[in-house]
Amino acid sequence: MKKVLFATTALVATASVAAADVTFSGYGRFGIQYTDDASSGEDATNLTSRLRLQIDTSAESDNGVTFGARVRFQADQGTSNDAAATDTSDAVAFGDPTGSAFDANGVRFFARSGGLEVGVGNIFGALEFMPGMYPIDLGLTGLGYDYTAYNFRGDAYTSTGDGGYGQNGVEVMYSMGDFSVHVSASDVNDRIAAHAAYKWNGWTFAVAAQDSDYDYDTEYALSVAGSFGIADVSLAYAKNGDDDASGLGGDHIVLAARFDVGAATDVEVYVADADYFAETSYGIDFNHDMGGGTSLRGGVASLGNDDVRLDMGVRFNF
Repeated sequence: MKKVLFATTALVATASVAAADVTFSGYGRFGIQYTDDASSGEDATNLTSRLRLQIDTSAESDNGVTFGARVRFQADQGTSNDAAATDTSDAVAFGDPTGSAFDANGVRFFARSGGLEVGVGNIFGALEFMPGMYPIDLGLTGLGYDYTAYNFRGDAYTSTGDGGYGQNGVEVMYSMGDFSVHVSASDVNDRIAAHAAYKWNGWTFAVAAQDSDYDYDTEYALSVAGSFGIADVSLAYAKNGDDDASGLGGDHIVLAARFDVGAATDVEVYVADADYFAETSYGIDFNHDMGGGTSLRGGVASLGNDDVRLDMGVRFNF
């Protein structure tokens, strides 16, 4: 992460200018990804890569309120986290062989004072930002994200679009000591969501609820995460609509863990099941820290739609 501090008194001759804080960060990754598509019976092995540049800006007013914004530029090649994409011809929306454009996403703006923050635009989203929704980061590419219990059925910060799947949103976040609360809303399905979280004795407990016009959006979610012996463990549950004849909704539960297996290597595992899965989903990966923000990582997952994915490569953070 690189930080550049701009402070000038010559920008406006008749007025002083407060210091503006601008932070550049991001990562690059590249490697291979293999997909065995259960629906088509086809398999494919492709090169995969991503470059992400994030810019965070902020300035503080005389009364102590911090105003800021976040924007990302991202380009992908040959990566698919969509179950339908098994070869390069399918991957237009997820990074085709010629590469997606290095474009900016929607901006998230915020105002913060003490433990209170108000965000607008490409919001984080109360469900997406809930503790326990991303217990691990499997492999190089995420490998399907079946271990995300709310199953992306709520507003979320997006790196490649305007946010809220094309709609602006608003959110309020507040923290005081070990307690935090997050409320968000958008025009997408007229969603209103909230979560509350509490940290106690090394464990984090969280509960969330959402009101939406879409029958198969998440209704409520629960999670608990902490250290148990040699492992960091997480258990998460979400009710993502009703389990009916459509096969689109139902319960989703995830158990995940991370183990250190050496001074510089950890292993992550998960098992997940949902009423809308054809099969129980499970996966395992390794992450080896090579120093200087670089790591070698890879994993394999058998997904709920019976696809199998495997990846391996290098990631470097900056």
